[in-house]
Parts: sequence; C-alpha cells; structure tokens
Amino acid sequence: MRTIEKTYYSVKEIITKLLLYCDNFIEGLRVDFLFNINVQFYILSYLVGGIPFGLLIAKLFTGKDIRESGSGSIGATNVLRVLKETNPKLAKKLAITTVVLDALKGIILLIIGKFIGLSIETLWAIAIFAVIGHCYSPYLKFEGGKGVATGAGVLLVMLPIEILIAFITWFVAGKVLKISSLSSLLALCALIISSFIIHPDLEGIKTHAPIFIIAFVIVYKHIPNIIRLFQGKESKVI
Repeated sequence: MRTIEKTYYSVKEIITKLLLYCDNFIEGLRVDFLFNINVQFYILSYLVGGIPFGLLIAKLFTGKDIRESGSGSIGATNVLRVLKETNPKLAKKLAITTVVLDALKGIILLIIGKFIGLSIETLWAIAIFAVIGHCYSPYLKFEGGKGVATGAGVLLVMLPIEILIAFITWFVAGKVLKISSLSSLLALCALIISSFIIHPDLEGIKTHAPIFIIAFVIVYKHIPNIIRLFQGKESKVI
C-alpha cells in the first residue's frame, strides 16, 4: 500500500513539474514572440494600416459617415463620391488628403524599417500587413477600404519604377474611362506585368509572392465593383 502511495505521489510530482515546465516554456515563447522586432512591426503595420482616415476626415469636416452612402467604402473614391454632392471643392480636397494619408500608413513604417535595417523579407511582410489592415480594419469590425492607396504607398517604397508605370496607367485610364475602380485594376495589372519585366527575380526574396498577395487582397475587395462593371452599372467619379 505504501509502495502504491509513494508511486502515486512520485508520478504526481513529475506531472506537476512537467506542467510547470510547459507553462514556463509557453510563457517564454510569448515573451520572445512579443519582443521580436519583426513581430512588433507586423502588429504595428496592421494597426496603423487599419486607421480609417477617409471616414475620420469626412466626419470631422462634414459630419457624414461615408459608410452609409455610395459604395460604403472608407477610401478616397467614396469620400469624393459622397461629399461632392454637397460641396465638390471640399470633396476633392478631402479625397486627396485621404489618398495621401492612406499611402503614408505604409510608407512611414517601411522607411523606418529600412532605416533600422530590417530584412527585405520583413519589409515585404510589413507592406502586406499594412494593406490588410486598411482593407480589414480592426477598428471597423474588420471592414475597410479597397487597399489601392495603401498598396500604392508600400509599393512606392518597394518598387518605385513599377509604381510609376502603374500611376501613369491609372492616370490615363482615369482620364479616358472616368471609372476609378477600372482604372485602379488596370494600374494593378500594369504593375504586376512591369514587375516581371524590371525585376524578374525580386531582390532578396526571389519571388513575386508578396505582390500577388497584395494584388489578391485588392482585387478581392473590388469584386462588387467588377460585378457592376460587367453589368454596366459602375458609376463614373474621376
């Protein structure tokens, strides 16, 4: 009986120590994870990317919630679409301000990341998280914008020549077609194609996967626009 009791307490002690070790190990992983500079930048880029500047600016200057009108998006196009009905001049100014601020959400963090010497892989991940944050904002129950301005901002830092080609494509398409969504999608196509021509193997990562991830998020958020384009119902705003 004593042998069984002794064995029981020995096993119990071993299990207790094992559980304590596992708990300390997991806690250590949590601490290491949260104090990892890459992880900190990933979280920060998502949180900063999620700031809904279009919504905040429109509410601040006009008191309107742009999510309740137009396409319901928080981006510059919907700022222009909704506000131009009452004040066209102010609408243009606020739309431009929204584009700039949405682009800066990704640009600033990438510049800081480059300055402190983060790896190219980490920089691309930061770029992706910034776009995802804008499109699926944690402050808006994971709703958000279409990702075009923020995507353009991060790609301006990562692929400046390609984004210049994309901008020219967007500008020309916008002048000719007067449809923001179609112009943005054409610009995205131009960027992807030019990236393969100018950078067949992206420096440091040897893959175009980050570009395709950003492109996928942007195209996915544009699905309602694409459907309206095929139906001939997409409104002209530019």
